[in-house]
Amino acid sequence: MAYLDNIRTFVRIYELGNMSAAARDQRISAAVASARIAHLEEHLNIRLFQRTTRSLHPTEQGTLFYRGACKILEAVDDAEAEISNVTSTPRGSLFIAAPLGMGKRFIAPAVPAFNAQFPLVNIRLRLSDRKLDLAAEGLDAAFFLGLPEDSTLRIRKIVDCPRLLCAAPEYIARKGQPDTSASLRSDKHACLNLRFPGAPEFQWPLQTPDGVKRISVSGPFETDDGDVLTQWALEGHGIILKPLFEVAEYLGKGQLVPVLQNEPPIPIQMGCLYTHRRRQDPKIRLFIDFVVNHILEKLPKEI
Repeated sequence: MAYLDNIRTFVRIYELGNMSAAARDQRISAAVASARIAHLEEHLNIRLFQRTTRSLHPTEQGTLFYRGACKILEAVDDAEAEISNVTSTPRGSLFIAAPLGMGKRFIAPAVPAFNAQFPLVNIRLRLSDRKLDLAAEGLDAAFFLGLPEDSTLRIRKIVDCPRLLCAAPEYIARKGQPDTSASLRSDKHACLNLRFPGAPEFQWPLQTPDGVKRISVSGPFETDDGDVLTQWALEGHGIILKPLFEVAEYLGKGQLVPVLQNEPPIPIQMGCLYTHRRRQDPKIRLFIDFVVNHILEKLPKEI
């Protein structure tokens, strides 16, 4: 197992390009990660990385070994999956990611229930509204909202979630209720948006009498955290575009009210991404099925 641990650490260092980042990913210290690479290099009698105080790059031999190391780890994972299928006792760790709003409301509450049913499976859950790279992050599966860009991944569609524009009653009292999508701009409404580095200009896809139109909008501030957007809207700072499940509670209490209901946003796809190979692992199949059933039970159906 020590040799396999060395290989797993090497693969993560190669993929992340950073010793400290790989150590954090493996839940070990940087010193342990360095020692594992040293043992591996001694065993193979080659240098896997060229190291300086500021950079780390794989050698030609390191690149060749990485290809073979991935095959070794895949073979071990497949063998463990086969054993789990036979024994019906899935075990091991799962590294799962999800957007903040979806993760807090659906994925996180399902984790303890899943672990109670399958106690030998450990779950590592990462919540972030940023787009994640499954391979680079070492993820087993990633839940998402929207349209994934990576066509090499498998997609498990869960549901099309209704969305709406909404704002606090005090904002509407102050700025007025927009009567058309064009008035979002002409009346200079504050449209609060989710933005990441390198993101394109904001466009809200709305169902207008002339069909779906992408309306360019802007506002006084933006963030990369969806829950912060909701809080700003609750405080009366502007209009937000949100999946119904993220704001249903506030709509029910009257803290937020629907905006522009005659031209609503198009629904957004909710789903789960995983690689072709990882779908073979029974614990991943079990976790995704478990979470999907949980989501479908908890999703609000209408405003």
